[in-house]
Amino acid sequence: MQCVRLWPGGRAVRGENTSTERPVRPGWTLVLVAVCAFLTSLDVMVVVTAIPTIRQDLDAGLADLEWTINAYNLAFGCLMLTGAALGDRFGRMKVYVLGLAVFTAASAMAALAPTVGVLILSRVLQGVAAGVAIPVSLTLLSNAYPPEKRGMAMGIWGSVSGLAVAAGPVVGGLITQGLSWHWIFWLNVPIGLAATVLSAKLLRESYGPRPELDLVGLALVSIGLFGLVWAAVRQPVLGWGDPEVLLSIVGGLVLLVAFVLWEKRVTHAMLPMAYFRSRGFTIANVSAFFQHFALIGALFMLAQMFQEGLGNDPMGTGLRLLAWTAMPLLVAPIAGNFADRLGNRPFMVAGLLLQGVGLAWIAAVAQPDTGYGSFIVPLILGGVGIAMCLPTTINLVFASVPQNDVGVASGVNSAVREIGGVFGVVSLGAAFATYGHYGDPAAAMGGFRAALVVGAIASMVGMVAALFAPGKTQPGPHTAPMAAPVGLDTLE
Repeated sequence: MQCVRLWPGGRAVRGENTSTERPVRPGWTLVLVAVCAFLTSLDVMVVVTAIPTIRQDLDAGLADLEWTINAYNLAFGCLMLTGAALGDRFGRMKVYVLGLAVFTAASAMAALAPTVGVLILSRVLQGVAAGVAIPVSLTLLSNAYPPEKRGMAMGIWGSVSGLAVAAGPVVGGLITQGLSWHWIFWLNVPIGLAATVLSAKLLRESYGPRPELDLVGLALVSIGLFGLVWAAVRQPVLGWGDPEVLLSIVGGLVLLVAFVLWEKRVTHAMLPMAYFRSRGFTIANVSAFFQHFALIGALFMLAQMFQEGLGNDPMGTGLRLLAWTAMPLLVAPIAGNFADRLGNRPFMVAGLLLQGVGLAWIAAVAQPDTGYGSFIVPLILGGVGIAMCLPTTINLVFASVPQNDVGVASGVNSAVREIGGVFGVVSLGAAFATYGHYGDPAAAMGGFRAALVVGAIASMVGMVAALFAPGKTQPGPHTAPMAAPVGLDTLE
């Protein structure tokens, strides 16, 4: 029997967490949230191979170029919990549509940017929109599928997301060399417009269990995360001993501690601290941090290695990385489907192991005269590892919390992954700077090898954490089945 709850303003919320009688459309939901995953994940690294052209066209300096990448990741990583909280309060579909619309508008703004300052501002707005849209998109997807099919759906979402992150330098190189750098942003506009309109018409609205926004919690966690990420992106320029970096680290940690203390006492907590007593929730997020630490950091290094160390152009680099980037698209849906039957832990462990082995193998064979054939097998292994780990960590996070709180869980996991990627780029970049330098292919390859070893170690740390994940569990009160959905092949 369904109940009706009234929230402030007289809004009726019918059932567990839905507020409309619009039918559930799992197929359409998966397609539309996958579009968002592709666009927002693609823009994490799509600018990398266009940097030299942007520098010439906009007369940008080195610091400006760094911010064209970091501004997006900074806003993206720091606003995940905010997006989840806004979706719970005002409606996940509404917030998702708003995020898509702002992301599309910011992409057009970036494509038309007359100066590097406008481009950086556009990237900030893209990151804000992505940080709002991604956590609620995962909640919408989770609500559309029952627990026994959710792993398959997350596998498909993971394949699209992983492919887009890894394909960023590929797409950026192809478009920049074939058209112009502006088109890496124009690409988002027609797709984003179509997805915005269809999402508003087809997706079902739902709300979270908290009728009030935790404004103090939002401020503490957002500014605290910003402090830590700001320190990470400024450290390569200023060094760890610089007062700005140290103050950002200390201030960020103090605010996050204050956030934890506040959440323990507030009535409508945006992040119930009790969830961290769940082994599945904690282990999945730890593994996700190290998986993305290695993934994004290694991607940043590999895109440069094929150019600076091996002498390929942007397009050639993109094509050579296809052995890695194609694997998530092919393997993640299969891994997610099997995880529904066998549990998430085997795929998390095996995925992180393969990712680490692949990166270590590349580091072992990388020399200025190494032929591409020597990289194919380790690239494939690493790509398969990404495809196995990404969807199953997300699925374990969702299985560890009540269905009403998947929005919060999504925000936490998305923030952890993005921040892991930022620290991965910083850490692997520091390893490169310590053991190599640009200008000499042999010296550059020495730095790239050291950086990839760091990525391999991070993958193994994540694998060790994944060993402690819970085994397969039967659906219980935390994963109550939703209404019976239509099949994946049916787009209502």
